[in-house]
Amino acid sequence: MPIKIPDGLPAKTTLHQERIFALEEEVADSQQIRPLRLVILNLMPTKIETETQILRLISKSPLQVSCDFMRVSSHESKNTSADHLVKFYDTFDSFRDKNYDAMIITGAPVEHLEFTDVDYWDELCEIMDWSREHVFSTMYLCWGALAALWHFYGIPKKQLGAKLFGVFPQRLCDEYSFLTNGFDEVHNMPHSRHAAIDTGELMMHPELITLSEGFNSGPALVATEDFHEIYVTGHFEYGRDTLADEYWRDFHKGLPIRLPENYFPDDNPENQPIFTWRAHANLLYRNWLNWVYQMTPYEFDEIPAAIVQLRRELKDKF
Repeated sequence: MPIKIPDGLPAKTTLHQERIFALEEEVADSQQIRPLRLVILNLMPTKIETETQILRLISKSPLQVSCDFMRVSSHESKNTSADHLVKFYDTFDSFRDKNYDAMIITGAPVEHLEFTDVDYWDELCEIMDWSREHVFSTMYLCWGALAALWHFYGIPKKQLGAKLFGVFPQRLCDEYSFLTNGFDEVHNMPHSRHAAIDTGELMMHPELITLSEGFNSGPALVATEDFHEIYVTGHFEYGRDTLADEYWRDFHKGLPIRLPENYFPDDNPENQPIFTWRAHANLLYRNWLNWVYQMTPYEFDEIPAAIVQLRRELKDKF
């Protein structure tokens, strides 16, 4: 099934070239079904690229998904045109009274900073608190995952001695989880970060379940048992060439950068990378949206009460 996107969104051209069916609003509104409503808080500086990457994965679901885009008002984006932001993004004030089936909060290249030193930290905390009450299931990506684990559970991030950069094997920890249903026992995931979850602190929270973890890259997929919160420490949304683009960007700037691990064939950056994580990335998002579709209320105004019931049942278990 198609995804429903705002009229004129640049990602549409790329998606159509890849034979991904994306409906614009006028056509989608004529279909007699109730689409899932999803909001994306895009904290990445390369907003158009990130939009396309995430929409590509969402489109693999057999469900129709209506996507809205949120941005923070306490930070000025320098890499995306003001026209694009005004046309396709709304600030948090426009969402306060709405309910959503699902939400994605992206990462941001700020893991070298203390959380409270990020200029939009207070606003992000307000949005994350809002999501707990108004969004049936929220997926946090990379730095977004680290930020939410710190905000909700006090689990600190650890700065790494060197950037975790490359494609790393992850061991499946729970083969019976709905979220990882169909996963192989080992799956690959791209990582590009300078910080990691403090696993010792994570183990002190039995309400958080590790669904897959790297042999040397740490937890990859973490979730509450009710999937109200899902934490992805890597970048399943990355395309084939995203890590290559990051490598060559820093290389041409003369910055210290190592080759991404397990990525370029023969460790030769002139060779085209092999796309080894695409199937599992698609499967994760399909499983997630399928679960949301089965569990979320049909009426949007019933979502907050359904969330309260989820959290009550989870609390009773722990």
